[in-house]
Amino acid sequence: MPDTARAPVILGNEPGSFPHGVLAERHPAIIQRVRDAFPYGPGQHRALDELLASCADGVIEPLPADAPDRDHWHAWGLPDHVGRSWYDVPWLWSESYFYRRLLDAVGYFGPGAWQGIDPFRPFKQAELDAPETDEELAALDALGELSERERGGALLHGSLWGNRADLGFRLSAAAAEAREPVPALVADDSEALWSLLPPGGAATLVLVADNAGRELVPDLLLIAHLLTEGRAERAVLHVKPHPYYVSDATTADVVDALQRLRAAPGAAGEYGRVLRSAMAGGRLDVRAHPFSCAPLPYAQMPDDLRAEFAAATLTIFKGDLNYRRLVGDRRWPPTTPFQRATAWFPGPVAALRTLKSDVITGLSAATETALVAAEGQRWRTSGTHALIQVGPSKYVQRQ
Repeated sequence: MPDTARAPVILGNEPGSFPHGVLAERHPAIIQRVRDAFPYGPGQHRALDELLASCADGVIEPLPADAPDRDHWHAWGLPDHVGRSWYDVPWLWSESYFYRRLLDAVGYFGPGAWQGIDPFRPFKQAELDAPETDEELAALDALGELSERERGGALLHGSLWGNRADLGFRLSAAAAEAREPVPALVADDSEALWSLLPPGGAATLVLVADNAGRELVPDLLLIAHLLTEGRAERAVLHVKPHPYYVSDATTADVVDALQRLRAAPGAAGEYGRVLRSAMAGGRLDVRAHPFSCAPLPYAQMPDDLRAEFAAATLTIFKGDLNYRRLVGDRRWPPTTPFQRATAWFPGPVAALRTLKSDVITGLSAATETALVAAEGQRWRTSGTHALIQVGPSKYVQRQ
């Protein structure tokens, strides 16, 4: 387990803090967006209104007795939090439970006509169909002129930046950022990452996905590159078993992204065909473990998931939420080594993350000082900085 003595768990009960703003402002806005996106009936409207009131002034309530995942949530600490304010329990737990109750409110778990209908699908689909996606996919054609290592670097940065993926396809952008006083990439272990996936090996890559739409497409492109170039013999893509955190990827979102790729001209369409063939041939597997929606850090994952990560050549955790769960949703001193925070992990692990919350590890003292001098504490949550980190140290050979 990670050493947490100097890192208190983040709560949402400090007015003016980022977590407090999410609970007090973002969650009510999400309820309204979901309400407006579908022609729900009076029953769903009442349930959404009740959830809105609960978030504002109420307390955490139990799941219905017939909830299909009730046993999971009881094991994840629900009995200890029932009756407490949303603001007074760990923010990771509170935020996760909000999305679980939102699914209840819209009838996702049924029975009824709305069973299994993703309340966030219109937002995901709109992003996937946006003109910007066409531009990003068209940019793939230029990568064919690069060396394998340059192409891999571009696709790695595309996966890192997600819906800013177009930046990842312009290698000159990375060089420009490096000349800035506070670079966009605040930690870069990419050389260590590539050392774990040499060409011609028999690597098994596990990628724990984050968002759907225009952020999932670059993840799939990175996987396709690793499989095609022999840096991975097999890949496993972990997604959520049900809708979560508005934009988190599910199996249905993987299908949508693959269809978007296959329908595109040029290199994008070829990548889509590579991925579909890999899935049909067993070289790419999609999994949805229940713990992917747990309100807990990955240090508390069940034995079967731990064994899968232990057997992988490399596990890549994508995105901000997965980073919070990987290192623990705590107020770490920013200079806490990432490798110390992940020393418990059972195999080589990498994080590709755009910074959108307070949690951070692995910064140099000079980088932290420069960030604070330039931006105060906004750099933690603005989404304008990112990192590539690799650990634990016993698995990493520095270049």
